[in-house]
Amino acid sequence: MEKRKIGFELLIYDDASELSQNDQKLLRDAAAAREDAYAPYSKFKVGAAVLLENGEVVIGNNQENASYPSGLCAERVAIFHAGAKYPGVAVKSIAICASSSKHEVGVPAAPCGNCRQSIIEYEQRQKAPISLLLSSETGPIYKCNSIADILPLAFNSSFLGDS
Repeated sequence: MEKRKIGFELLIYDDASELSQNDQKLLRDAAAAREDAYAPYSKFKVGAAVLLENGEVVIGNNQENASYPSGLCAERVAIFHAGAKYPGVAVKSIAICASSSKHEVGVPAAPCGNCRQSIIEYEQRQKAPISLLLSSETGPIYKCNSIADILPLAFNSSFLGDS
């Protein structure tokens, strides 16, 4: 038997003023997108902003449906929109902002498993990391260098024999 520990580096900022100007703008874009989220059932609004290599920023927000599985998370709305509008343009980073009208969200919410899998597909395809900026209404801001950091044993095309 072999035992391995898998971990990653997480940067924790007290507030946005500690971030680069580009990261601050991306977080503002994600927060603005969050305000237009359609979340009448969960009351949990999420906005995402995707920064592309060409400098374009594409936003998305969660879109709920009374049939819960039919909704879509902000991260996937944004990255799929970016892939459709700018095919072949690499994704540099994604900012995600969450809030709730039911309670104060004081820690950043990380992408769900479906979103992680969708984002890592783009990362693997472009062969370059996609950094994540995570924030909430209050509290710290998290930054990690790659979606692979938070999905270390990712499913990919090699399992399908297509690598």
